[in-house]
Amino acid sequence: MLSRTASGLYWMARYLERAENIARVLDVTNRLSLMPVRSSHDDELRVPLNLTSTSELFWTFNDRLAMPQLFNFFVLDERNPGSIFCCWESAWNNAHAVRGSLSSEVWESINSSWIELRKLRRKGVSSIGADAFFDWVKERSHLFRGAMFGTLMRGDAMSFIRLGTLLERADCTARLLDVTLYLTEQDDDTVREYYRLDTLLRSVSAREAYHTIYRQQLASDSVNEMLILREESPRSLRSCIEEIANQLNLIGGSGENRPRLLVTTLEAELRFSSYDSLVKEGIHSWLRDFLGDLGNIAESIQHTYLEAK
Repeated sequence: MLSRTASGLYWMARYLERAENIARVLDVTNRLSLMPVRSSHDDELRVPLNLTSTSELFWTFNDRLAMPQLFNFFVLDERNPGSIFCCWESAWNNAHAVRGSLSSEVWESINSSWIELRKLRRKGVSSIGADAFFDWVKERSHLFRGAMFGTLMRGDAMSFIRLGTLLERADCTARLLDVTLYLTEQDDDTVREYYRLDTLLRSVSAREAYHTIYRQQLASDSVNEMLILREESPRSLRSCIEEIANQLNLIGGSGENRPRLLVTTLEAELRFSSYDSLVKEGIHSWLRDFLGDLGNIAESIQHTYLEAK
C-alpha cells in the first residue's frame, strides 16, 4: 500500500474518532456543569479546553466561559481546528482522497454524514438540541464503524483505519481519566464524586460494563482499574493497546520496526501490571507517562508507514 493511501485512511479514522470523542466530552461537560455550584464551579467547564489544549485559542474568540460559548467553539467554529465540524471536514477530505480503498458503504456513511452536518450548521444545531446532536455524532460514528466491519476487506486498509481509531480512543480515555481524577482531588464531596464517575462511564459507554464486572456501587479505584487494565472494556487502555499491537502484526514488515517494539513494550506493561502497582506509582504520573508513550507510538507509525521514503 502506498504511504499516502495509508496516511489518508489513518487520518480519516483519527478525525472521525476525534469528532465522536469531542461530542462525548461536551456531553460530560454539560452534565457536570449542572451539578450544584462550588467555589471552583468553572473547573468542569474547563474540561474540554484542558483535554484539547485549546484554552488560549478559546479566549482569543470568547470573553466568558459558559456552555453556549463552549458548544459553539467545539461544534461549529471553523476557527477551531479541533471542532467537530473541522474534524468531519478533515475526515471527509481524507476519505475522498482514498475513496478507491473504501467500500461504497463506508464512503457513503462518511459522505452522507458530512452533507447532513453542513445542513445542520446552516440551520443551527439548536434546531435539534445539544443532547440530540451529541447522539447524532455518536450514531454517525457507529454507522461508519458498522459499514467498515461489515463491508471492508480484511487487509492493510482495515488495519490503518483501526490504528487511527484506537490511538485516538486510547488518548481520549487516558485524558478523561486524568481530568476526572484531578477534579475529584480538588473536591472531596462524595455525592459529586459519584456523579463524576457515573458521567465518566457514560462518556465511554461503559456504565453497564462496570456493573457487570464489579456488581457494586461506583468506586474511583474500580472505575480506574476497569478503564486502564480490564481487557473486557473496548475503550480501556489495555484493550486499545492490545488491538493496536494486533493490527501492527497484521501489517507486518521485515527488519527493524519501532512501532511494534514500542507497542509490545507498553502492551506487556499493561498485561502484567496490577492496579496496586499503578497506585503506588501514582495514577496521575502513570497516565502522563502513558500519554507520552502513546505520542511516541503515533510518531513512530507516522515515520515508519505514512511518510514517503
